[in-house]
Amino acid sequence: MNPDLKKLQPYPFEKLKALLGAVNPPSDLRPISLSIGEPKHPSPQIVIDSINTNMAKLAVYPTTKGIPELRLAISEWASKRFNLAASSLCSENNILPVNGTREAIFSFTQAVIDRTQNPLVISPNPFYQIYEGAAYLAGAELLLLPTTDKNGFVPDYDSVSEENWKQCQLVFLCSPGNPTGAVTPISTLKKLIALADKHDFIIASDECYSEIYCDESNPPVGLLQACAELGRDNYQRCVVFHSLSKRSNLPGLRSGFIAGDAEIMDQYLKYRTYHGGAMPVQHQLASTQAWKDETHVKENRDAYRIKFDEVLKILQPVMDVTQTDASFYLWPKTPISDEIFAQQLYAQQHVTVLPGSYVSRTVEDSNPGKNHIRMALVASVDDCKEAAQRIKQFIQSL
Repeated sequence: MNPDLKKLQPYPFEKLKALLGAVNPPSDLRPISLSIGEPKHPSPQIVIDSINTNMAKLAVYPTTKGIPELRLAISEWASKRFNLAASSLCSENNILPVNGTREAIFSFTQAVIDRTQNPLVISPNPFYQIYEGAAYLAGAELLLLPTTDKNGFVPDYDSVSEENWKQCQLVFLCSPGNPTGAVTPISTLKKLIALADKHDFIIASDECYSEIYCDESNPPVGLLQACAELGRDNYQRCVVFHSLSKRSNLPGLRSGFIAGDAEIMDQYLKYRTYHGGAMPVQHQLASTQAWKDETHVKENRDAYRIKFDEVLKILQPVMDVTQTDASFYLWPKTPISDEIFAQQLYAQQHVTVLPGSYVSRTVEDSNPGKNHIRMALVASVDDCKEAAQRIKQFIQSL
């Protein structure tokens, strides 16, 4: 077996299952889950109709590169959304459809890391656990940069030593952040691009929550957008990951894309032809419809805004919680240990949240997720309001 498998920790939800398994929730309260970031809003009808119409494509082998219609739809969407120069994000050379960004982030790391050169991967902390597993199984070391309220939940790249930058092969960004919801400023993205040029590393920006934000006139910036403002229309050393899971409420479609530097994409395509990660044709056709439509995406944002407003109205008088920049998460502080808070909240109120320390790592005796919980406002408005009321009651009972 690969010895690096021993470095992997249980997934956060395995830890949560064990934590909650030690107590029994009240049977007279129906369960409400705010722990898993699985969207519960309706999937777009245009996507459902497309799949139903194209079920005959089950008899067709999909190509790894994807159908031209999908890549063109992605190119047009991303170019408009991030103000890219016309034709700079070429559907032929700069884009690959993927079976969800989780798979793509993992496989991309395996493809780009040179394990013969003592590689280093830099990641935010807290983080999406795939970054950690992908780095370790690619044979890399991992440098975790804490994101806290003191730095606006954005890593302090000035704290990285010159030696670590020289060793670095890959930097993971997550903007908007999971779990913090923080958006990395475009000035920071430009600074990181300059560092990538100086030290020859790749920037991989996970932007899966970019289409869920509160201010309709101020959408989150992206890495390719920073490239465009720099006149860097070849997107050298830069790639982004996007998904329909959150944007379009389609987690079960397993559809996303990776886009950026054409030379990197060419080598990653070669990897994927062996890796075997081709998206089914009927899913590609349905995804094409999703990327072409913005109406359902705006309706999605509107629904999340209502939930944020209602939940914050209930919780802010009793809890240290603020509106996040984007995503559907809240990242409140807890008055007691995050593990005890999550366990006892479940035991007393049948509400499930995720301890912040489960999506973080302790570095130098400090865990930036400690005494935080992640709340995913994915349930219905009524369920989110009910959950907030129960959390309020629990806090008042402490």
